Amino acid sequence: MKLLVIRVLLLLLAVATFARWAPSQTAPKKVIIDTDPGTDDALAILLALNSPEVQVEAITVVPGNVTAQMGLDNALKLATLANRCDIPVAGGAQHPLAQKLVTAEFWHGKNGLANIELPTRCHADPRFGPDLIIELVHKFPHQITLVPVGPLTNIALAVSKDPSIVPLVKEVILMGGSISGGNVNAAAEANIYNDPDAAQIVFNAGFASLTMVGLDVGNKTLLTDRQIAQLEAAPGPMSHFVAQVGRFLLELSRRFGETGTPMYDPLAMGVTLDPTLVTTQAMRVDVETRGQFTRGETVANRTNTVERNVLRGDRYVIEGMDKVTPNAKVCVDVQAQRFLDLLVSRLHGK
Repeated sequence: MKLLVIRVLLLLLAVATFARWAPSQTAPKKVIIDTDPGTDDALAILLALNSPEVQVEAITVVPGNVTAQMGLDNALKLATLANRCDIPVAGGAQHPLAQKLVTAEFWHGKNGLANIELPTRCHADPRFGPDLIIELVHKFPHQITLVPVGPLTNIALAVSKDPSIVPLVKEVILMGGSISGGNVNAAAEANIYNDPDAAQIVFNAGFASLTMVGLDVGNKTLLTDRQIAQLEAAPGPMSHFVAQVGRFLLELSRRFGETGTPMYDPLAMGVTLDPTLVTTQAMRVDVETRGQFTRGETVANRTNTVERNVLRGDRYVIEGMDKVTPNAKVCVDVQAQRFLDLLVSRLHGK
């Protein structure tokens, strides 16, 4: 009898301990979305705003797919669509660090949102995007997840202005780069290509955790007629908008012989919600900033070693191999169907 009582007491103690700690273990991630909306950016934002795993602390806007002003307008439209005018939406950089801006209305429509008109009721936050990032990282040390799904200009500006934020950021999960060729050209992915100097700063800033969700996995997440039909059949203005965007992107992809349209930016947000969606490999990643044909390429060291070359007379001699420290977790595979099911389920009927 005494043994039974002891067991019951131990069980009650375990339940009480779990109840005490469970809320902190399941608390949503605090995220800042840095974005250049953009069609797939729009889907990434809406996915975040309809997912209990994250709490969006701010949306900061960077030029890329569209100009800085159009991107800010679009971010406010998306916040309005989601009825989330409580979230600060702030403009940031107006141009890349060291090159002219390249916009992509061809891929995103003249207004960046697949030529779909949305109303605006939300108002822009007056703070400068990089300053807002700095402020929130200091306000919530070791709690903020940065999710950049555009060029990395704003993140680079924030890091350059206040390097002390780097160890205070919980993690960075970015959409950009590739280890198997680009989409702008043979070497570079668009987000990195649009500001490779900023990307080099970010990759080498020293963040405790940086995950690169690149073209390699994004190209496997093809939104097709099946998912679009599910969204078209669902009630609600949000699912209707997402279906229209999906149809726009799918028809554009089919012009180039594709059977579906990749969900690049939504996948980065998906990885933020559920890291088990992808397989990663630790690599040293640097960004090419000079090459005539390779500017913007993410150069990944898959073995994390380099030859040690020593000059002997008129030639170099390889004396051995030196290890290099990885600075990124590079996504190398994805459970594409599970991700697409997640995307549709979160936006279905909204």
